[in-house]
Amino acid sequence: MEKKRVYLDDAATTMVSGEVLNEMMPYFSEIYGNSNSLHKFGRDASRGVDHARDIIANSIGAKSGEIYFTSGGTEANNWAMFGIATANKKKGKHIIVSSIEHHSILASAKELEKRGFEVTYLPVDSTGMVNLIDLLHELRPDTILVSIMAVNNEVGTIQNVRAIGETLRQYQCYFHVDAVQAMGVLKFDVDTMCIDAMTMSSHKIHGPKGVGALYVRSTTPINKLIFGGEQEFNKRGGTTNVPAIVGFGKAMEITVRDRERTLKKTNEIANYFMNKLQYAIPDIHFNGNMHQKAPGIVNVSFDYVEGESILMLLDLAGIAVSTGSACASGSLTKSHVLKAMHLSNETINGAVRFSFAAEITKDDIDYVVDNLIEVVNKLRELSPLTKKRRKK
Repeated sequence: MEKKRVYLDDAATTMVSGEVLNEMMPYFSEIYGNSNSLHKFGRDASRGVDHARDIIANSIGAKSGEIYFTSGGTEANNWAMFGIATANKKKGKHIIVSSIEHHSILASAKELEKRGFEVTYLPVDSTGMVNLIDLLHELRPDTILVSIMAVNNEVGTIQNVRAIGETLRQYQCYFHVDAVQAMGVLKFDVDTMCIDAMTMSSHKIHGPKGVGALYVRSTTPINKLIFGGEQEFNKRGGTTNVPAIVGFGKAMEITVRDRERTLKKTNEIANYFMNKLQYAIPDIHFNGNMHQKAPGIVNVSFDYVEGESILMLLDLAGIAVSTGSACASGSLTKSHVLKAMHLSNETINGAVRFSFAAEITKDDIDYVVDNLIEVVNKLRELSPLTKKRRKK
C-alpha cells in the first residue's frame, strides 16, 4: 500500500498551480522572443511581461514603472539594502533592521557594516512583535533606511506595518518591507502604508521559483545591484525571464482573487490542527503572536525532544515539515528568530514549523497528529530530558 503523503511546508515553497502553469507554457515554445528585442517576437514577449508588471503593481497600489523583476526575494532584499544604502550615504549611514529578519536582510546588514555603515538590530518581544517605542528610540538624524518584514517566515507573526510606515514618514528615512511571506495574507497599499520599497516572491504564492520583484517608490533613490544590460528600466541587468514573470503575474492575480477564501480555509484547518494537537500531546507550546499571525504558519515546541528528530521521523511517514526557515535548514545553528524572542534553549530545540496550503484536509491533519503522537511518545521515552523531568 502506498504511503500517504502530506506536505506541510508551504512557508518554504508552494506547488505551482495549474492555472499558473497553463499561463506560462506558451512562453516556452510559442512566444519565446527576447522581450527587449524590437522585432515582433520580442514585442509579443514584452506584452506578457508588461501585463504581469501591471497585475503586480495594481495588487499593491503601485505604478507599473515602480515594479522591478528580480531572480527572487533574496536578490530583491539585497538590492533594497545595498541600493538604498549606497544611494543615500551622503545623508547618513545608519540603518535599522529587526532582529528576526530573513537571512538575506541580516547578511546584507552585516556586509554593509563592513563597508562603513552602522546597523541597529531592533529587538522583538516574546511573540516576535516589534515595539514602536523601541523603533522611535533608535531613530537618529542620520538614519537612512528601516527594514522590517511584514510576516515572519518561522512563526507567522504579523507586524503593524501601517503604524510603522506612518511613524517613519515623519522622519527623513526610507521604509523597506520584506513581504515575501505576506502576499497571500495581507492586502497591501503602499501609499496608505507609507512603504518606500517592498520585496515580493513568486514561489510563496503558487508561482514558479526563480522570480521575484522589488517595488521601489519613484521618489526613492536606489543604485543598481546587477550591471550589464538596460533591462528593468535600466535598473537591473540580465535577460528577462519571461515565462517565470508571466507565471508570477498570474499567481498574483489568483492570490488577490482567492485571498479571502484561502485565508478562511487555512484558518479553519490551522485551528483544527492546534486544537487537536493540544488535546493529544501534553507539554507543547505555540510560538509567535496567536492574536496577530498568518493562519498558515503554526510553530510548535515539543518539550523534552529535538525538532530535527521529529522532522526526520515524520518524513519517514510521508509528512513534510520544517524546523525553521528553509534557507537555514542545512545549518545546525539554532533559529535566530526564536532566540530573538528570548525563548529557552529547550523550547528552541524542540520547535517544529507546520505551514499549510488551503488544500490540506482534516483527514490530512488527523494523519499528521496520529503520527506526531507516536513520534513524540517514542522520542520522549528515549530522551534523557524526560527522565530528568520525571525525577523532579
